[in-house]
Amino acid sequence: MKQPHSFCLALPTPESTTDLGHAIAGALSPGDCLLLTGTLGAGKSHLARAIIQARLGRAEDVPSPTFTLVQTYDAPDGDVWHADLYRLSHPDEVIELGLDEAFSSAISLIEWPDRLGDLTPKDAIRVDLAYDGFGRQAKIRFANRPALAEILHGWRA
Repeated sequence: MKQPHSFCLALPTPESTTDLGHAIAGALSPGDCLLLTGTLGAGKSHLARAIIQARLGRAEDVPSPTFTLVQTYDAPDGDVWHADLYRLSHPDEVIELGLDEAFSSAISLIEWPDRLGDLTPKDAIRVDLAYDGFGRQAKIRFANRPALAEILHGWRA
């Protein structure tokens, strides 16, 4: 049986968002999917950028895929796909982008995942970002990922 986990983490600074991304990156492997939700400017792309740079092991220009829809990165242990689905109008467009295949073979970071419809991976890690005073807050929900649970249990901004 899958063990559900839920964490609510304070992100008082942009650096704390970067630190969280680096921490999460260490617990991911190909086939993992992160669904990043939040209003415009909540930090979805910032968190994705931090995860990608940590997976690559180097500083890299990581633009938001707002206009390209998908950016892919060749990390040492597998591809990372970063998608911004804001401009999609139908879940079938997800298939045209090849995201359905990436869900099983790459680490997928998906902004605006509500556009996935029935294609939403059932075992995805859900990260909801929201403004919280001058900083932000991340609510992270997932099941059956003991390494991630251990990282987040001990994580402090």
